[in-house]
Amino acid sequence: MTVETPNGFTLDNSGRRIVVDPVTRIEGHMRIEVNVDENNVVRNAVSTGTMWRGIEVILKNRDPRDAWAFTERICGVCTGTHALTSVRAVENALGITIPDNANSIRNLMQLALQVHDHVVHFYHLHALDWVDVVSALSADPKATSALMQSVSDWSLSSPGYFKDIQSRLKKFVASGQLGPFKYGYWGNASYKLPSEVNLMAVAHYLEALDFQKEIVKIHAIFGGKNPHPNWLVGGVPCPINIDGTGAVGAVNIERLNMVASIIDQLIEFNDKVYIPDIMTIGSYYKDWLYGGGLSAKSVLAYGDVPEHANDYSDASLKLPGGAIINGKFAEVHPVNLADPEQIQEFVTHSWYKYPDGSDGLHPWDGVTEPHFELGPNAKGNKTHIQQLDEGAKYSWIKAPRWRGNAMEVGPLARWIVGYAQNKAEFKDPVDKLLKDLGLPFSALFSTLGRTAARALESQWAGYQMRHFHNKLIANIKAGDMSTANVDKWKSETWPKEVKGVGFTEAPRGALAHWIKIKHCKIDNYQCVVPTTWNGSPRDTAGNIGAFEASLMDTPMSDPAQPLEILRTIHSFDPCLACSTHVMSPDGQEMARVQVR
Repeated sequence: MTVETPNGFTLDNSGRRIVVDPVTRIEGHMRIEVNVDENNVVRNAVSTGTMWRGIEVILKNRDPRDAWAFTERICGVCTGTHALTSVRAVENALGITIPDNANSIRNLMQLALQVHDHVVHFYHLHALDWVDVVSALSADPKATSALMQSVSDWSLSSPGYFKDIQSRLKKFVASGQLGPFKYGYWGNASYKLPSEVNLMAVAHYLEALDFQKEIVKIHAIFGGKNPHPNWLVGGVPCPINIDGTGAVGAVNIERLNMVASIIDQLIEFNDKVYIPDIMTIGSYYKDWLYGGGLSAKSVLAYGDVPEHANDYSDASLKLPGGAIINGKFAEVHPVNLADPEQIQEFVTHSWYKYPDGSDGLHPWDGVTEPHFELGPNAKGNKTHIQQLDEGAKYSWIKAPRWRGNAMEVGPLARWIVGYAQNKAEFKDPVDKLLKDLGLPFSALFSTLGRTAARALESQWAGYQMRHFHNKLIANIKAGDMSTANVDKWKSETWPKEVKGVGFTEAPRGALAHWIKIKHCKIDNYQCVVPTTWNGSPRDTAGNIGAFEASLMDTPMSDPAQPLEILRTIHSFDPCLACSTHVMSPDGQEMARVQVR
């Protein structure tokens, strides 16, 4: 017998197979299947990206200077980070340098994205896996106020404030217009928070909903808009004019002061709301250390946020880079994105094919040729899949590997690499957090650890934004107004054939674009994104990706309410829109666009 519920969950009682399709509160379309044993413990997991990404195909034969505008549309949530990666790839290929001011502005935009994405992810996508909203209805506002004031001096903490929040929540529930709260697993035994903590968290959910729109104004100031701000090969597209005259869209002192004010606000929110919430909520889930990801503790980071323009060395990158294999933290391997032996993508279990039958391909030689087929053991048809066959092809996500190893990427990976490199700005906050919660270092390798690392990074990013804003102001005071270098924009000066790679650390993890330029046009373009790493299917050797590994051995309190599955998968902040894109199941032409 198969039982289906409105939120896409299916329980196949005969085979103890649980299907969650679609997984919600993520970006894009995703399907999770797990098998549980007689004790409701997960013993097998299958992660599927259910859309195809065709950006690489769309970019072929286009002007490389325009690539950022296309790749940025891969995702509007992690907006701007694909564009930054793209312009860096083109600059790397053509040897284009950028001014120091452009480097500071790019860092401000990228770091603003980190804070915005982490705040939105925790409060609006992930918190409901920890917070029972219905329980908040029975909370004591006075006790909630006392709790808040015991953990922070945040101004919004009076009994009256929390009473008003509770009244708003009660009216909302009474209206029946529950929106994202409608299909929650409220009352599930896996929820551990007292009602007062739940009310405090719901209040901050609403505060974060208001505040997140302020953070993105930084993108509008420097990039003209959000989502999808403007970027530029050779720098940034915003001129600086401190007296407010001159070019339309120029950044003046009033705009720079607004950026400074927003930075101060987000630092305060991180320090007084986000971090205290993580500590408070985490204290009730200290025994929930499941979802560790790759049991071998293999993590990967490229590094990002260069201190100096045009310097992407380890010494310049403020976010650390490196690879750790099998939990050997004493050895952090250097990562070379140009080395064909390091990164390869496999399609053994992905709905693609390599024309020459290659095993794995480096992205410079990558091929994006869709090939949809269901395995012999799958149940269903092309338009309604009841069960997948993990022994065959089962995902639109490719399987990237670093020297043959499946890797986890993201905030946790970055902070583990920084910790292993003994960098105080990463090691000290981790040690303090673990000490305050009374947890060992091994607790980091869990759903809880992954969630905490994201909060620590949001806090870190805020202070880095203040640093780069001060640096930008100092340059302007010294008379440096340069924001772009277009010396090599004339394509007739380019080599006939050239290739490059650009990288960033997107909120969800290591991101890189590889480009080949031939006769001034894009000959090949390949993106390997964070969710491609984390959400990858099995490879040729049968190694599973981080999503699948994170679910193994997870106990479930009630398989009919797969809260534990969502809690762990959401901790990665999946972006299937990045790792996949749009397709028609029947392969017909959906639209034709003529470029004039």
